Amino acid sequence: MTSTFPDISISTERLVLRALDEDDVPALTEMMNDEMVAAWTSIPQPFTEGGAHDWITDYAPTERAQGRGLDLAVTEFLTQRLVGVIQLGKTNWRVRSTELSYIIAPWARGEGYASEAALATARWLFSDQKFERVELRTAAGNTASQQVAQKIGCISEGVLRNACIARTRTEEGTWVDLRTDFIVWSLLPEDLDGMDGHLGDTGGFASFNDWN
Repeated sequence: MTSTFPDISISTERLVLRALDEDDVPALTEMMNDEMVAAWTSIPQPFTEGGAHDWITDYAPTERAQGRGLDLAVTEFLTQRLVGVIQLGKTNWRVRSTELSYIIAPWARGEGYASEAALATARWLFSDQKFERVELRTAAGNTASQQVAQKIGCISEGVLRNACIARTRTEEGTWVDLRTDFIVWSLLPEDLDGMDGHLGDTGGFASFNDWN
């Protein structure tokens, strides 16, 4: 029988991580149409409200039900405003390993939300779900995402050469694929010993799994 992630909510000092909801469609659509999100992820561009609705009502529930992953809305505790998304994917229940990705909305970057949400998710995975490994992959040129990985205690394991497709905008305004390297990071339970729960960062976009 396939293991699955529970329908959960994770709280931190400033954030609540919860299941994506149809009320998130407008904010999610706006977030995913950001230039930096387009450059560093495989999210379809332009991203439509229909795409957001399908993600929330079909893709995310299917991923959780089939044990492959978990998609969480990252919201501000005080305002309930959507500040980002955490995604778990490529989960291996026998190895107790999963890949973690994150996106933060443009207006919320620089506040430490990416590292706070990622660290809370990792702690939940290790303590509640008894996972033994969390993996992150960041594009070679994505320094903001690499800083998040470092600040939550990840260890850089090496480079997957030519394994990442990023995007760049042409002078005509269209997006074209740009092949680059992936930096692979890992986080183990012992890596979190002594980690502070409130960390600053510059934002970040770990490479999202292609959900479409």
